[in-house]
Amino acid sequence: MAAPASPTSGATPDPSPSPSLSSSSPPLPVPGPPPSKPWYKQLYFWVLTAIVCGILTGWLWPDVGVGLEPVGTTFVSAIKMLIAPIVFLTIVGGIGGVDSLRRVGRVGLKSLVCFQAGTLVALALGLLAVNVFRPGAGVHADPGELRLAGDAAQYVKDGEGQSWWHFLTDVVPSSAVGAFAEGNILQVIFFAVLFGIALKAVGPTGVPIVEGINRLSTVVFKILHYIMLAAPVGAFGAMAFTIGKYGISTLTSLGRLIGLFYGTSLFFVVVVLGGALALLRISVFRLLHYLREEFLIVLGTSSSESVLPRLMTKLTGLGVRRDIVGLTVPTGYSFNLDGSSIYLSLATVYIAQATDTPLSLPQQLGLLAVMILTSKGSGGVTGAGFIALAATLSSVGTVPAAGIMLIFGIDKFMSECRALTNLAGNSVATLLVARWEGALDIARVNRVLRTGTPQDRPADLN
Repeated sequence: MAAPASPTSGATPDPSPSPSLSSSSPPLPVPGPPPSKPWYKQLYFWVLTAIVCGILTGWLWPDVGVGLEPVGTTFVSAIKMLIAPIVFLTIVGGIGGVDSLRRVGRVGLKSLVCFQAGTLVALALGLLAVNVFRPGAGVHADPGELRLAGDAAQYVKDGEGQSWWHFLTDVVPSSAVGAFAEGNILQVIFFAVLFGIALKAVGPTGVPIVEGINRLSTVVFKILHYIMLAAPVGAFGAMAFTIGKYGISTLTSLGRLIGLFYGTSLFFVVVVLGGALALLRISVFRLLHYLREEFLIVLGTSSSESVLPRLMTKLTGLGVRRDIVGLTVPTGYSFNLDGSSIYLSLATVYIAQATDTPLSLPQQLGLLAVMILTSKGSGGVTGAGFIALAATLSSVGTVPAAGIMLIFGIDKFMSECRALTNLAGNSVATLLVARWEGALDIARVNRVLRTGTPQDRPADLN
């Protein structure tokens, strides 16, 4: 929304609130950032404190920690309740505000190109790391003695039904209401894009609807603001449950694999994503600091979906066009899973090494091709990382699928890193697409990252 002119300037305020990109009017002066809150009033401080308290609670009183599971799951459910409406409203509002539908298609195509490039690099990096450090060497697990049981068996069963064709056909919902009720984000995106295109096609008739969509979006984001006040409580419950149920000792039994996964993911974020941002003259460390609250919430809840609405708001605050954010970020949650891709290649070859299953270079390249598909074939599904791994092992047949039992116990501790890396990858991809579109003001981005305050601070971040 355009800021009103200063009463002392004698200028007449612009009656139109539309932030048109094609406007030839000179840019408004940038106001100074409002005074920042004391550190003890910042959300990230309380979330970090809650995570530490959750770890101590789960470690010292495991039964209490396990009993706190509903606290974390209820918070995540409350966030997920708003994801579908926010995605729909943002996409429809973004498409309704663009000058040309051709631009929407161009943004979508460029997003997919960036997603595919990131996935390929992440998978290749995981393969390189696991072959260099060989964390599974010396385990000598007998595949004949491994038996699938419990949730792991169900994940393998679900993975056997995953395919690229199944993934594509599932994008089209049988019911628009069902897509919202089930929280299927890809189906919501599909319906929202069609709805937005139809609004543009009907011309002036759709203008009041777009205005109503934008106003409704403000209300939904205010609801999100209220829910986020409970983020420390949700992070505390989720972390206490994780440590209470699985125990810290689980981390030491497969420490080499966990350490390699975290190290590879850190390398990907700092070097690969950081290098891409350096080409735009943006510091990856400042971006990570800008998104610190989102990363801490993801760390506490093990769910990158829990910050999807806030991420969209933060990127819009950097100056990324609303239609780019609305299309790129939600789609990236299914197509741009960089952390899951690293995990997939690491875990697959680790199982082969642990079961003494030889894999030649051509076989590993074949695995890479399969993983490009399976890394996207389980987007939006509970246990997506394990389902994608099971789908990969079932597709190639050279690595025993029962080998996932070797890493099932530590998957919960690896899911945090997957979610954190996915979040970083989607943030960077959105900035790259915006720059590719020629719609990113680098000076504004760096100014916001330096001050930590968007020029137009959204209501849900106040």
